Amino acid sequence: MNNAMEALIKKAEILIEALPYIQKLYGKTVVIKYGGNAMINDELKNSVMEDITLLKYIGMNPIVVHGGGPDINKALDKFEIKSEFINGLRVTDAATMEIAQMVLVGNTNKEIVSLINQKGGKAIGLCGIDGNLIECEQYKTTINGVETDLGFVGQITNINSKVLDLISKDEYIPVVAPIGIGPDGKSYNINADTVAGEIASALKAEKLMLLTDVEGVKMSKESEEILAALTIDEVHELIDKKIINGGMIPKVLGCIQALEKGVGRTHIIDGRIPHCILLEIFTYKGIGTMIMKEKVLYHSNEKL
Repeated sequence: MNNAMEALIKKAEILIEALPYIQKLYGKTVVIKYGGNAMINDELKNSVMEDITLLKYIGMNPIVVHGGGPDINKALDKFEIKSEFINGLRVTDAATMEIAQMVLVGNTNKEIVSLINQKGGKAIGLCGIDGNLIECEQYKTTINGVETDLGFVGQITNINSKVLDLISKDEYIPVVAPIGIGPDGKSYNINADTVAGEIASALKAEKLMLLTDVEGVKMSKESEEILAALTIDEVHELIDKKIINGGMIPKVLGCIQALEKGVGRTHIIDGRIPHCILLEIFTYKGIGTMIMKEKVLYHSNEKL
């Protein structure tokens, strides 16, 4: 058998490996939080959009929620508006909110929609204002015992998921900007991870996938090995041992919250790897860390 034929057989084996996942996930909702370096690098952008379009064509219902921090920073610098962060959240006065909404809804969202459409998908751009999709109230945090006002930063109170359900179960791919609407009719900036988790929960999605700039949850502080799958109890143990720390804590807690609200599986994956979505969903072991209520196999060959 020549090398060319062996290469073709290898490709066929990859497709067969994907078959049980395609069968399990057909017709199911997959919410993808798109952010980090995958939004900056053109090659990675195209890779992610190809993955999302493929999910749609093989029968899944992907919904994209995107961030846009670097784009907002650039725009604020251009207008000479300084950024301030408290506990990882951007302090958002009226001027900053106007810029954030302009960038997220008018620029970043439409770029993603355009890229998906170029790949043959049919994307529709939305934000939380459309149909009161994301209802919120002003978010306040406490620092050193003092309640601190972060300005136009939102805390989600309700997701009106009907529009997403209708669009995603048709031939379209919703792309959601993380802007919410308050009871006062004003716009609020909301953390994209939070929006993705709440949308996945409202739709009882089969999967919530967070694209990040890290490989996943590591086995220990000294180890480079990534844990392929964790239960909720195991996550809490790793937090107690301080193996999960820093910026990873809100991500894993967001995953746990989504699981407790009915999401099937949650994933933290490295968006810097080309075709990271396909590699995580359609291979026996995956490439990131999957967090589940309990380790229940989709099929016998899955390696958890």
